[in-house]
Amino acid sequence: MRIALYQPDIAGNVGAVLRMAACFGVPVDIIEPCGFAFSDRSLKRAGMDYAAAAEVVRHADWAAFRAATPGRLVLLTTKADLTIVNAGFETDDILLLGSEGDGVPDDVHEAADLRVRIGMRPGFRSLNLGMSAGIATAEALRQTGGWPE
Repeated sequence: MRIALYQPDIAGNVGAVLRMAACFGVPVDIIEPCGFAFSDRSLKRAGMDYAAAAEVVRHADWAAFRAATPGRLVLLTTKADLTIVNAGFETDDILLLGSEGDGVPDDVHEAADLRVRIGMRPGFRSLNLGMSAGIATAEALRQTGGWPE
């Protein structure tokens, strides 16, 4: 299981994802460019000292990411019909989240093997990136028996 962030815009969100990923032992792929300077200082507030314990791989672009990461791409998107609780996760899944402002481009959307959304009440569109990553990771780990003890 991996988490991949496609061109994230907000350092605090990435820091929160890195903190969660460190706690659960899930590697994180950052697909650049980022909308902020990727540095310890920019990530420190949300990630605290946990971010340093996260396994992070940075990729120059989408092509470099795909060349380096085998596995089924599970895109979290508001455009999916399938909700996360009805999706079937696998141990080698890559949970892909788009940038906060733009999501992912059409070619990345089409490259996903599975597209899921987090169900929510009518009239609400989306959650914070870090919150979405946490919900998706928790459900995927629950389904695959990957929760740390």
